[in-house]
Amino acid sequence: MFSRNPDLKYKSLWLSIGYLLVGYVIYSSLTPSPIEVDINYFDKYAHTFGYFVLMGWFMQIYHAKKSVLFCAIILISMGVGLEFVQGMTGYRYFDLNDMLANASGVFLAWVLVKTPFPIILYRIESKIFR
Repeated sequence: MFSRNPDLKYKSLWLSIGYLLVGYVIYSSLTPSPIEVDINYFDKYAHTFGYFVLMGWFMQIYHAKKSVLFCAIILISMGVGLEFVQGMTGYRYFDLNDMLANASGVFLAWVLVKTPFPIILYRIESKIFR
């Protein structure tokens, strides 16, 4: 069995990495030259994966139900807001399907909340950073 609320020794490190990930998503959402891959719907997969990683990362740090819900709301709001900003840039475009992909990534990570997934960082700390 696993603890539902393990204490992280290096919480500030994990938060810093999480904020860097958020910064990267914002940057990659607003850059005039995003990564392009010749795979059908790659953009949608990238949106889903990016927001899955963000939600999954912050679920490692915040375990309370209200905190997880707050993270989900913030990340979905960020995804919606970035789409509106993209529409105002003149070099990127507004896409409702990107919003759906972002929200899907958040919900896919949230599905894992009752599994051992949210304690991966705790396990890394306990094995590597004794």
